Amino acid sequence: MKMPLGWAKEFADITCTPQEYADRMTMSGSKVECFESEADSISNVVVGRILEIVPHPDSDHMVVCQVEVGAERPVQIVTGANNLKVGDLVPAALHKSCLPGGVKITKGKLRGVESCGMLCSLSELGLTTHDFPHAVEDGILVLDEEWAPGTPAVHAQGRDDVTVEFEITPNRPDSLSVRGLGRETAATFGVPFKDHTPVVQPGHGDVNRLLTVDVENTDLCYRYCGAVVENVRVGPSPRWMRQRLRNCGVRPINNLVDITNYVMLEYGQPMHCFDYQYVNGGHIRVRSAREGERIVTLDGADRVLSPEMLIIADDAGPIGVAGVMGGEYSGTYGHTTSVVFESAMFNGPSVRTTAKKLGLRTEASSRYEKGLDPNTCSRALARALELVQLLDAGDVVNGIVDVYPSPREKRRLPLRPEAVNRLLGIRLSRSEMAGILLPLGFELEGDMLVCPTDRWDMERDCDIAEEIARYVGYNKIPSTVMRGVARARPTPRQDFDEKLTAALAGYGLWECETFSFCSPKCFDAIHLPENDPLRSSVVLSNPLGEDTSIMRTTALPSVLEVVSRNWGARAAECAVFEQATEYTPSPLGHEVADNDFNDYPALCEKLAAEGKTPSDLLPTETQKLILAAYGAKWDYLAIKGVVEKLLATAGVTGYTVRRNAQGAAYHPGRAADLYLGETKLATLGEVHPAVCANYGVKARIVAADVNLDAVFAARAAGVQYQPLPKHPSTSRDLALVAEDALPAAELAACIRKGAGKILESLSLFDVYTGDKIGPGKKSLAYNLVFRAADRTLTDEEVDAAVQKVLKNLAELGVQLRS
Repeated sequence: MKMPLGWAKEFADITCTPQEYADRMTMSGSKVECFESEADSISNVVVGRILEIVPHPDSDHMVVCQVEVGAERPVQIVTGANNLKVGDLVPAALHKSCLPGGVKITKGKLRGVESCGMLCSLSELGLTTHDFPHAVEDGILVLDEEWAPGTPAVHAQGRDDVTVEFEITPNRPDSLSVRGLGRETAATFGVPFKDHTPVVQPGHGDVNRLLTVDVENTDLCYRYCGAVVENVRVGPSPRWMRQRLRNCGVRPINNLVDITNYVMLEYGQPMHCFDYQYVNGGHIRVRSAREGERIVTLDGADRVLSPEMLIIADDAGPIGVAGVMGGEYSGTYGHTTSVVFESAMFNGPSVRTTAKKLGLRTEASSRYEKGLDPNTCSRALARALELVQLLDAGDVVNGIVDVYPSPREKRRLPLRPEAVNRLLGIRLSRSEMAGILLPLGFELEGDMLVCPTDRWDMERDCDIAEEIARYVGYNKIPSTVMRGVARARPTPRQDFDEKLTAALAGYGLWECETFSFCSPKCFDAIHLPENDPLRSSVVLSNPLGEDTSIMRTTALPSVLEVVSRNWGARAAECAVFEQATEYTPSPLGHEVADNDFNDYPALCEKLAAEGKTPSDLLPTETQKLILAAYGAKWDYLAIKGVVEKLLATAGVTGYTVRRNAQGAAYHPGRAADLYLGETKLATLGEVHPAVCANYGVKARIVAADVNLDAVFAARAAGVQYQPLPKHPSTSRDLALVAEDALPAAELAACIRKGAGKILESLSLFDVYTGDKIGPGKKSLAYNLVFRAADRTLTDEEVDAAVQKVLKNLAELGVQLRS
């Protein structure tokens, strides 16, 4: 929500700097995101009066102007504009001035004639004809108001106000208005709130003879107010209104449309202005759309409506989508003679659903969906009619049509100081609490707190405590320890995840976090086979774009994108990891059509009859740990070592290493799978060169995909103390010759099985292939360390274990290297 500070001062007399205003409003609960002024980007640009215009001596399209700028003598400025005359007031950028966009102006010579600045056009000032309708678009801006020469141009153009941008939370739609923020401002600075009561002067005729309103769907339309203005005079709005709209991010159009936008910003109540001649029969019907009904909206798009959508219709058909946008002929035009002002309140969830289905999110729909106050409708309409009379934009017809079947009453809550003090840990009396709440629009009736109807978020003691806490000041509330509440502790899974994260950081990897949705193209990027089950994904019904249209079934592409960005930034080394969630769609979810969700109760009954629940429609979520790295020290063995250390940290032992045969993203022969029984714990290895090329990385990438859920399930119960060994160890080295296709993991398992319990450790320290051992063979050198916990081993015991190992290896065709 953007608000000019000068507009807020109409509701509260404050004198402070913008920074002080931002700080105090943020501390009182209205968070200020930023503040800015257009004047900050413009300097040394003033109002100048044209005193003399003569032709340039060496140009047939330029003229030389003498311009009065408030100095002792006029300045000479050369320009090529042809829309100037003597006496015009224009913005003049003098020597060493600055324009929007960082453009700097200095004096110089144009075809031999000195020019001490530049006369500015709309575009050079960052403006358009919407801001100054009278201006010539491709000429110098000529001001239509009287200003003294030398006046700063930003002041003459109304651009010296400070615009403050607020972050408004969804539970505070009352603050989506200048009036609401003005009340917060008054309460924050302890000054009276200067509210304005709209006054509509008596007009002519009777609105009931021109307009009738029927609300046929009272569940989705809480209130509908309408008024008629005849003999409208469509034209530009005054400069003060245009500038306030512009500061709030709204483009000025004409006086009637600007009035509806102005009231929406001031009161938070969206409004619409219908051309009366296109309201057939002068009859407005607020009803549900019929199946297959169509409407062409103001943006020119032909849209198909459905029965769950609320529309504004006349006797002939739809003329607007309630709370979203009007129809093609519902606007105001140069030939418009009479208009209908609409101020209504619609069901917020219904407006949001309609806007999403039509793909049409507007300023009005974003406000309605948060839930507004229907009691504001008539006041906002009166304000619009007051502005019509103030701007002489038409003749108001007496009266309004107001259909309000179930008026919203003020909510009453007990004010219990003891409960509020207990929640906040402070001591305030009832009168002190009342002194905080009354300026915010609350009332006291005995022990009951009467809440304004626009504060529908007030429901219980904690809500009252929140209002009081933000004005007492969170920084002034003493810190206390909660009593009677058990201390929160992390779950075992949270402890597990934190331990692994700390371990990976210690190994030199950086944690990253990517989006859970991705593009369908990511499957092709990692060479996923066409029939791979991972290609079946959850498709988003309303995605931000194609690149974020599905939920990921594998997180490897997301992490490879991070690696790619680091490579593109010329990082010499990159090692990252992410604890990611992967989503496998439910088979039942594919069977349920999107339309079934329109009648959710019926869908629940249908599922219950089949022995299922709505949760069966949800995808299966799997927690994965994805690692990826490149650089001088990162190869297959390095990534394997990291994964093995992680498993050791989790206390997982007894796993086996198998050759990876299915991972198309990995290099064949340089990847492996880790299994515990028949449960796959991880896949690791070198990424396929073609996949690296798809991500634009010319270095070798190693990666690992660890199933955290499986590792967590297999983790050790706890760390057990192991005393230091009391007896010495004995080691043996074995150089073995095996078939090149025999996996080293299988050979190591055979050694462990033959050596028995006295084998303390086994390590591979050399691999050799060459002519000395023959083709198709490889030499593997292992170091075996033997130790017994209760005695010193003899050479006979160790030799016997080694012989048993060699006997088992012989069954695999493995021999000692001679």
